[in-house]
Amino acid sequence: MTATLIPMPVSARRDRPPTLDALMALVAGDMGAVNRVILDRMQSQVPLIPELAGHLIAGGGKRMRPMLTLACARLLDYPGTRHHMLAAAVEFIHTATLLHDDVVDGSGQRRGRRTANMIWGNGPSVLVGDFLLSRGFELMVEDGSLRVLKILSHASAVIAEGEVEQLSAQRRVETAEAQYLKIIDAKTAALFAAACRIAAVVAERDAGVEAALDNYGRYLGIAFQLVDDAMDYASDAAVMGKDTGDDFRDGKVTLPVILAFARGSAEDRKFWRDAIEGRRVSDADLAHATGLLAGTNAIADTVARARHYGQRAIDALSGIGSGPARAALVEAVEFAIARAY
Repeated sequence: MTATLIPMPVSARRDRPPTLDALMALVAGDMGAVNRVILDRMQSQVPLIPELAGHLIAGGGKRMRPMLTLACARLLDYPGTRHHMLAAAVEFIHTATLLHDDVVDGSGQRRGRRTANMIWGNGPSVLVGDFLLSRGFELMVEDGSLRVLKILSHASAVIAEGEVEQLSAQRRVETAEAQYLKIIDAKTAALFAAACRIAAVVAERDAGVEAALDNYGRYLGIAFQLVDDAMDYASDAAVMGKDTGDDFRDGKVTLPVILAFARGSAEDRKFWRDAIEGRRVSDADLAHATGLLAGTNAIADTVARARHYGQRAIDALSGIGSGPARAALVEAVEFAIARAY
């Protein structure tokens, strides 16, 4: 997967910065129902389970993935309520992956709060993640659609594959851009794509609409992750919900690093190799890395690639629906890109 860069006129159609306000307003009533499902299904007779799960679920996330399920259903004029349980299943899958990821990464902060593994330990975090994933599958089974079950179960498997491949690529500065894009397509974009696609299933639309919504979610997910990876070097904890430079210190090879390494001098490449392999991780080293990224336009070009995928997401909606639902989904893409500025 490679990108041909094209401009994306973020916010060109409005006189204010893009936000998720329109998306949140569009699905507010439905999200109330989804939140009730989440609260009900995260309960257990084992007190630690709802305590730990609640710490992350109530941790301030926007719940973008379930909102996309609801908004895509609204785009298709779906009149029923099946999407409520399925949006909750999507959120359980996402929350489970966050719990597992924080253990794998040894993360100490998420969304400005201590991670569950720092409070309760790795074992409980992994097991509660397993519990939430199982709850998600219970909701899929209750829905009764084998098509939905296939889409979401496949996405769960792909996410795990992506995380394992990312772990395999960790501290390998020679990772190719194509491999990096394959990793983020799996670990991030797959759930965005599935969250959108299942709306077409419950609305009983044809394969073409399914594929279009899958493309919208997938390209949005790629753009979202590209911006996150750029912001790790160009933002702060208040915006990111984690410490600036976490990816750098963890030895994660993201697109900004791939571009800077490829464009740098021999001395620069030696620095990147030492840094990614864990030998240059001080604050001064992070500052030097940030300077190299700026000098090679690695951050700007990462955001340019995000704009490219964002435009592809918007183009995927061409001819599907109209009105407030479509406008909210377009603005969600623009918001994902604008976070970088």
